[in-house]
Amino acid sequence: MARVAGIEIPNDKRLWVSLMSIYGIGESRAKELCEATKLDKDKFVKDMTEVELDVVRKYIEENFKVEGELRQSIFREIKRLKDIRSYRGIRHKLGLPVRGQRTRHNARTRKGKSLPVGGLKRTLEKT
Repeated sequence: MARVAGIEIPNDKRLWVSLMSIYGIGESRAKELCEATKLDKDKFVKDMTEVELDVVRKYIEENFKVEGELRQSIFREIKRLKDIRSYRGIRHKLGLPVRGQRTRHNARTRKGKSLPVGGLKRTLEKT
């Protein structure tokens, strides 16, 4: 397996598909990378030479924030929002949708499984 940006990318897939296994590189960025480096995006990773892989590694290192660096950056940005007590930061803290979605009926992904309110307070009497 080829190692790019600290991640083992799959050998049995085409270059642009393999690059998508790196956190921070999606379909459009993977195809953009192939065009910028003038590599064939449909070539399988196992058929690539070490020189071609070095070109990919160098391009990613110079142009993209990926993996741990990107995760840390996102974490810091969310922490900053929480620290300044912005509306978005409060929503992050409470685990509610951040981007204006309604919460009355949906938002189960953000809020988690619904919890019962109260419970059965009265007991059934035998007569």
